[in-house]
Amino acid sequence: MKGLLKKAKAELQGILDTDQRAHQPPAYQRGMEQDQPSTISTPTALEILRYRYHHGSNLGSIYVLERWLHPSMFPRDASGSSELEAVKAWVEQIGLDATRQKFEDHWANAASDSDLKWLSNEAKCTTIRLPIGYFDLPSLTEGTPFASYAAVYTNAWSSICTLISRLRSHSIGVLLDLHALPGGANKCEHSGTNSGVSRLWSSSSHRDLGTRCCRFVAEQVAHGLDGVVGVQIVNEAEWESEQMYEWYDDCISVISSVDTSIPVIISDGWDLRKAVEYCLKKNVAYPAQPTCPVVIDTHYYWAFSDADKTKSPQQIIGEVDTKLTELDGKEGSVIDRGAVQVWVGEYSCVLTEESWSKSGDATKEDLVKQFGNAQSDKYQARAGGGFFWTWKMDWFPGGEWGFAAQISNNALTPPSTSQIDPSSVPHLLQKANHHRDHRMYYAVDQHVAYWDHLAPNTPCEHWRYENGWRVGYQDALIFFQGTAGVNSVNQIGNLELWVMKRIRESGFRGNFVWEFEQGVRRGIQDFESIVGV
Repeated sequence: MKGLLKKAKAELQGILDTDQRAHQPPAYQRGMEQDQPSTISTPTALEILRYRYHHGSNLGSIYVLERWLHPSMFPRDASGSSELEAVKAWVEQIGLDATRQKFEDHWANAASDSDLKWLSNEAKCTTIRLPIGYFDLPSLTEGTPFASYAAVYTNAWSSICTLISRLRSHSIGVLLDLHALPGGANKCEHSGTNSGVSRLWSSSSHRDLGTRCCRFVAEQVAHGLDGVVGVQIVNEAEWESEQMYEWYDDCISVISSVDTSIPVIISDGWDLRKAVEYCLKKNVAYPAQPTCPVVIDTHYYWAFSDADKTKSPQQIIGEVDTKLTELDGKEGSVIDRGAVQVWVGEYSCVLTEESWSKSGDATKEDLVKQFGNAQSDKYQARAGGGFFWTWKMDWFPGGEWGFAAQISNNALTPPSTSQIDPSSVPHLLQKANHHRDHRMYYAVDQHVAYWDHLAPNTPCEHWRYENGWRVGYQDALIFFQGTAGVNSVNQIGNLELWVMKRIRESGFRGNFVWEFEQGVRRGIQDFESIVGV
């Protein structure tokens, strides 16, 4: 396997060195733009972690407490259900030192070594979404309700870093989710308090502190916190929140100033269509300033609205396939439209009792399985990742809320890549190498013939298509093969962002970069069809 990896890296570098030098056109009509040197290199382990499909779960109520998930972390007489009420009540009862120890034990015992093996081997988990609060970050609680309890969280960030490292050792990445922000991005307890209001959007000081949180996390990731697939800057922003997109601009700018390679995840604010349009404008092929890739987080639940209570489980299962249509017509051409990628940050198999009462003759067990299967299929087909809510709670394995329970009853199906036996990878790679040249010549001939027929006597630069095909095919091969510290059998699941990344790195400019883009897409497609993913 090491020999194949070394050969693949050498071949990719050869593509970049010879193909681009051999075809250096003088200039282009679009602003007389000239090609720049390529910075494309072999996909790294971290890039594979970030751009493969994310199949996994939220960790749950560990670093941001919710009473319904972990009632054991609340004194009986605690007046609320949020992190703040828990820490306040414990400090009053047992003091700061004992409370700190209690919380540190909770963090340390969240995931055992056997848990991590289960995640990797049984659940086929690639990524964990890890909700954290601003109070878990050092020196960022001054002037907030958590200021008096900062000592409790002295070791919270180091605990988070340790967990990320342990997950990384099992080839599992982590999405760091700033679940609880100063003032609250929504009115719910998972914003850290039971205030019942979301003050983040109306307060410039809260937003400034939130931006500082983003900078801190980005600096930690950039300076060696390995395994972080992205930074989610807010969870479940309230619908039509004032200043929301302006604040997103600020956070993206701050994180980009630290490291433009870190994916930034925003909340759709319950309006995915609007978020898609925003994302397309941020993820352009040639930004004025180097900028991070931006991903949209959206959540799907069918257990809270009055409208959903009127539906039968069968109706809801059928409705799953109608989701993510906001992406229709928005993918496939970064050059023309920009790139958009959505991750389903939360979903479950929970329905209301009113819905279950309309099941007819079908059993609940069968319908839960159908519901989970439908969501798995849909999100894998149209999103770049799906994270179940949730993994850990006092009442583990959690029923229809529980990742472990739904993995065990086969309601949640991992991506097709997980069905491939790793021992077959060398054979499949040999097959891909054997068919590569034939597939490339066929793809290029097809491309040339199509455009010669559609637009005869029109100048084109089909060599860019061939270059893109070679890059895309080799990228897909490296993802599938894996690399040191990342298991084999991965697929480029965040295709739109990966294509955008390759366009930016290609150095290509002018009117015919679209040929390179389409070549990258076809190369990836051809490789995946050969190995069967």
